[in-house]
Amino acid sequence: MKRPLPDVSQSTPRLLLRGLVVLGMCWTLPNSLLGLLAGIIGCAFGARMHWQGAELAVVVRCWPWPWGTGGALTLGNVILHTGERLDTLCFTYAHRAGYDVEPPVSLADHERAHVHQYMLLGPLFLPLYMLCGGVSVRNPFERAADRYAQSGRGWWPWTSHE
Repeated sequence: MKRPLPDVSQSTPRLLLRGLVVLGMCWTLPNSLLGLLAGIIGCAFGARMHWQGAELAVVVRCWPWPWGTGGALTLGNVILHTGERLDTLCFTYAHRAGYDVEPPVSLADHERAHVHQYMLLGPLFLPLYMLCGGVSVRNPFERAADRYAQSGRGWWPWTSHE
């Protein structure tokens, strides 16, 4: 007796998405290794490291930031964060620069956008990020991360938005 073929129509998009995520994580592995190295060094000074699935990243909490508290830095699939919880509110780059008055956004959402950017660009991310202005309101990567944190869409810097 022949068995019916399993219905893969539901699982195919999920499997494809998982495959793309794994491919992106492999592509940005050099960046993630830098982040893990920084995280391990931070652990020697009291930082704590754990996997956070929603961000697709290892989050290093209480990372000893030499410039004060309240900051975060993403390196591939690693987020270095100075606070206890990544899901805190922060101001957008435009708000901090005085260009616009905007409500605070989730720092976790902002950093998740950078994780997506890294997974797409891999080792090209850091050179492109620096060419676009580094940590600055003028940087399209930062504006896109703020936009994503505000709306849940638009983490890619070079798409048209209304």
